[in-house]
Amino acid sequence: MYAIELTPEHPVAQLASFAEQAESNPLDAVYVSHHYNNRDQFMSLTAMAERTDEIRLGPGIANPYETHPVTLASRVATLDELSDGRAVFGIGPGDKSTLSNLGFDHDDALRRVLETFKTARKLWDGERVDHDGTFEAVDAGLNYEVDDIPVYVGAQGPHMTRMAAKHADGALYNGAHPKDLAWAREQVEDMADERPEQYGEFDLAAYASVSVAEDEAKAREAARPPVAFVAAGSPPPVLDRHGIDHEAAEEIGQAISAGEFPTAFETVTDAMLDAFCIAGTPEAVAERTAELEEYADSVVFASPLGPDVETAIDLLGAVLDRRSR
Repeated sequence: MYAIELTPEHPVAQLASFAEQAESNPLDAVYVSHHYNNRDQFMSLTAMAERTDEIRLGPGIANPYETHPVTLASRVATLDELSDGRAVFGIGPGDKSTLSNLGFDHDDALRRVLETFKTARKLWDGERVDHDGTFEAVDAGLNYEVDDIPVYVGAQGPHMTRMAAKHADGALYNGAHPKDLAWAREQVEDMADERPEQYGEFDLAAYASVSVAEDEAKAREAARPPVAFVAAGSPPPVLDRHGIDHEAAEEIGQAISAGEFPTAFETVTDAMLDAFCIAGTPEAVAERTAELEEYADSVVFASPLGPDVETAIDLLGAVLDRRSR
């Protein structure tokens, strides 16, 4: 799978146009990110479904805190129906720096994610569900039929990555550096014997922040916003892997929570850019993508894509064209 992530910082009509453009390139899927301060994720996906015919669509990722997990399962199933079976359920704990603004924390994040997609699978299979865990459901069910929908867990730390490898169809692993994907591959292989055979092969997708442009400096500058979010949300082992100062990452997270985005973006260091994003010319992106694929089964080119998204989509399409020859 080759895919892109689009962020609803753009108007919905423009996002739908980007998805249509992605479908005309050698891309298999479009994921839409979610933060409460952007436009609605599922309304954006709906518009994309109406403008495309074949490309897969899904949240990248949805979190199971703001929306009740049963309702979330129904939203994904509705997207699948609307898109004629093209939905992918990207599920993860969400960005703690923005969720904290809404009074949510990450207590029991792994359990919440696992319980959410296991419940979704039961609902999609036509079961009625009673659940008493990190959320409650009493005799809940969907009154319409749902096809199989692949589940991809947004992961970065060891526990979420290993859980995904055991229970999900794939992982959207938040990493843009070969070091991180090499580590993630080790976690997946360690869980191979515990993965139920009926789940089939596991798809480790590098969910890599990418900024591509003919001008390298402009590409790196455009990468600051998503790198700020990645740095702020990275667990200590990931920061240590790249020699990133914990306090600097924490300061970025505090600035994001306070809505001081320019401060957060300016605090991003060159080391953070190198660790958490592929930023540069098409040739540089092609080289780094090849390095990721030594460990990853799939690649999602995630936000920002580049200083100009429309241009970046075609540049990434050209990169993939050259790689397939």
